[in-house]
Amino acid sequence: MKEFIDLYSKYKKDIEHYIVESIQSLGDLDKFEKNGFKKLFQTYRALELVYGVDQTTNRQTTPNIYRNRKVDTAMGKDRSYLFRKNGAVYDNVTISEPYLSSATGNNCITLRVDEGERVIFLDFDFFLLLERLNIIERHAGFSALTKTFYSIAGASMILFSFIIIGYSFYEIFFNFYVEAKFNLDAIFKAVVALTLGLAIFDLAKTVMEQEVFFKNYSKSSSVEYKVLTKFLITIIVALSIEALMLVFKIALNDFHQMINALYLIVGIGIIILSLAAFVKVTNNKV
Repeated sequence: MKEFIDLYSKYKKDIEHYIVESIQSLGDLDKFEKNGFKKLFQTYRALELVYGVDQTTNRQTTPNIYRNRKVDTAMGKDRSYLFRKNGAVYDNVTISEPYLSSATGNNCITLRVDEGERVIFLDFDFFLLLERLNIIERHAGFSALTKTFYSIAGASMILFSFIIIGYSFYEIFFNFYVEAKFNLDAIFKAVVALTLGLAIFDLAKTVMEQEVFFKNYSKSSSVEYKVLTKFLITIIVALSIEALMLVFKIALNDFHQMINALYLIVGIGIIILSLAAFVKVTNNKV
């Protein structure tokens, strides 16, 4: 959400002028109430909710009017808190800051239009508004396709991570309870499997968060840097455990092969140094 707020802050004046001028050009909004404000919904694709409030009693005088439905249970409710919200004021129009709407569950911007003793509140979908003004770009069909693909890929990775974690528990159970023997190699294998499962799950979680539940339109690469850094750290931990296991195995079986363990440890050290350089460079850019 931070990326969208940054975009909104950058283009805030343009967004407010667009909304205010277009709303004020329509004149009194009361005339659209007879038809359920359908004219407003047809004019503004980002508009998602309209309702009226009496300015004297602060009670809602209309149902919650959505694009395709009405909710009568909202009538008569006290809306005093709406009048206490701060925002930019343009003549008879007040624009709130973006917030999460309890009525729609979406991030929105609310316009308060004063018309005598009556106040009309209009909630605009925050993301659709940014899209309407060409601040962000989305194609519905392609967005749905990519969202489906990332959902399947993310869910598959989560499933595989649980399978790997299940395998680690199986290794411990099989060696300690079925074969009834202490096996250090099995413990290391289980720990490596758990670490890889964690790395895969963490990657899947990030993919689902950024591409499914919250699509990231920011041109900043800070998120991608963070994902890569977290994943590499997990891989380094897994390789370090594997190197430790290799040292024990070589020390017990063939001491002359210890040079191979050294190669692996040196390789891990190079990866750590490379990651440190990468983090330093990216921190200077962000």
